[in-house]
Amino acid sequence: MSDNRWSANRRTFVKTAGVAGVVGLAGCAGGTAGDTEDTTTAQFILNPAEADVEIEQQYQPMFEYLESEVDVEIEPDRAESYTATLQSMRNDQGEIADISPSAVIAGEGVVDVVGVRIAYGAAQYFSTITTTPDSGIESLTDLEGELIYMGDILSVSGTLVPLTVLQDAGLDVGTAPDGDAVDFDAEYSDHTTAREQMVQRDDVMAATTGAFSSAPYVPQEQFEELSQDFVDISAEYDGAGDAIEEEGVELQLLAVSDPIPRAPLVTRSNWDDPVKADIEEAILDVSEEDLSHGEEYDGEPLWFTGVEEGSVETYEPIATVMDELGLEFEDLS
Repeated sequence: MSDNRWSANRRTFVKTAGVAGVVGLAGCAGGTAGDTEDTTTAQFILNPAEADVEIEQQYQPMFEYLESEVDVEIEPDRAESYTATLQSMRNDQGEIADISPSAVIAGEGVVDVVGVRIAYGAAQYFSTITTTPDSGIESLTDLEGELIYMGDILSVSGTLVPLTVLQDAGLDVGTAPDGDAVDFDAEYSDHTTAREQMVQRDDVMAATTGAFSSAPYVPQEQFEELSQDFVDISAEYDGAGDAIEEEGVELQLLAVSDPIPRAPLVTRSNWDDPVKADIEEAILDVSEEDLSHGEEYDGEPLWFTGVEEGSVETYEPIATVMDELGLEFEDLS
């Protein structure tokens, strides 16, 4: 693959990407913030990283915390895709959002980065490429001609970073993710679906997901062999392999990415309400205790334990990834 191809022909993501997801965004008709009896109502758009998580319940401690700290009523909306999350902010249908790191670059001028979510002290996370132990796949080059299941096309850890890892291994990624790869086939969904499809389908040879989805099914020693950074930094290292015995599913690790800045919480740039500054301050002050559920809660806990200050510059590594893939985000509408 010629380097000139990428420098001379930077591509633009398909402008209709995720339109179906935008149409499916629940509760966003006329969803701009308004005052009711002096209390501002703010739409909090939730990014669906995993299909099997009740994200509204998962985020309930955050909603209750913000309402206790600020004179605001939070109305959550779960988006149908990463693209739909950004689209709702672009269309003034949300005031606060949980978004993908890639959306910071795509949404410059649309959203303001409030802070980077941290998990048990880690402000960085990792992408993985896994296969099943009986697949016969032993290295990334063995994936030539095979089907790989990936995350949403805007997912940094589920799609964009893994594509650079595959490219660095010598595979021609073509115009993926908004077009076709040359050396392999790809299907896209979310982290959980990618992992499960690989396990359930004989034709899927690998899955690209965030380590938060794959690590519980990968023996800890495999991470130790492939990535000292993962051992030192990742919040998922301690729980690596924990689900293997319980669920009877084990994955084989093919690759681990370099550290990636964790996803941010953002507010809409053109949201003109004095409460915006109070909400941003409260988000940065949130503690692990504030984000914890009560003992009676039996669902998925909120995956992050705090928020540290961040900016667009925090996500420069994501811009580099897009440059490597020859991608350019413009209007996604």
